[in-house]
Amino acid sequence: MTWSLPQPMLTVSVDSPALPAGHAAEPKWDGFRAQLAVHSGGRVLLRSRQGTDMTGSFPEIRAAALTQLPADVGLDGELVVWESGRLVFERLQQRLARRGKGASEAAGRWPAHYVVFDLLRHGDADLSGWAYARRRAALEELFTEHGLAGPLTLCPSTTDPAVAEQWLGWTAAGLEGLCFKRLDESYRPVRSWKKYKVRVTTEAIVGAVTGSLAAPRTVLLGRYDRAGRLQYTGRSTTLSQAAGRTLAELISPSPAGHPWEGWTFSAGWGTQRALDVHLVQPDVVMEVAVDVARDAAGRR
Repeated sequence: MTWSLPQPMLTVSVDSPALPAGHAAEPKWDGFRAQLAVHSGGRVLLRSRQGTDMTGSFPEIRAAALTQLPADVGLDGELVVWESGRLVFERLQQRLARRGKGASEAAGRWPAHYVVFDLLRHGDADLSGWAYARRRAALEELFTEHGLAGPLTLCPSTTDPAVAEQWLGWTAAGLEGLCFKRLDESYRPVRSWKKYKVRVTTEAIVGAVTGSLAAPRTVLLGRYDRAGRLQYTGRSTTLSQAAGRTLAELISPSPAGHPWEGWTFSAGWGTQRALDVHLVQPDVVMEVAVDVARDAAGRR
């Protein structure tokens, strides 16, 4: 039997943590999205959302798939690493580049779990056309019938708003938020699932801007270290026109001796192009919402 995994279903961000009517909620993990296929004949494929083959980097997941899952099963889920009481995304990044002996050593040092949230194939049945509620019931049955255990883990799912709200208290352990999935929806390569990410705010100092002093486009932010040096911490997304106008009234050109004088700032991942920035007097403090960006390779 020849079959292949479908393209992954994607998410769109929402601002409210409230569980919509007609939806189920699942925890949103701080990990790598991954699809897992077990074919007859012992062939296993663990691939990223972008289609990268990660099977060799996670030998413990491949071994569990071969020993615990029946042939011709396709799953969707999240790879996570648990360390010191929380999920640690950086360990996944460290493991991704390792193969062979290095991957086996990393599996012993930083073992991964595969949190399964969808069943896409079972035997000769393509389940992607089934509604979420029916796929979920089949997934739970698969775990029960085959006694699936670690490192394969069943992702929680609920239609109870109170339970979903309680999950938001897990953020200290690495939960990023919630994912909402319509109960009657099939699995399609579209942005239809909804994700709510818990936003963490912090204060940072405006050290420079792009654009111009009169119309700043983005803000380069810093924090003082223990030695009193202003260290660069990151750049904002593009400011709205209103926010830019407000900031322009507060900032002023930097006098000589700015702590970032002579520094260059990269325009982004994978480019050597430097940003054209204007240093400002570092006396404006902004409250910012902290988020994580990742490139196509999963780097933060």
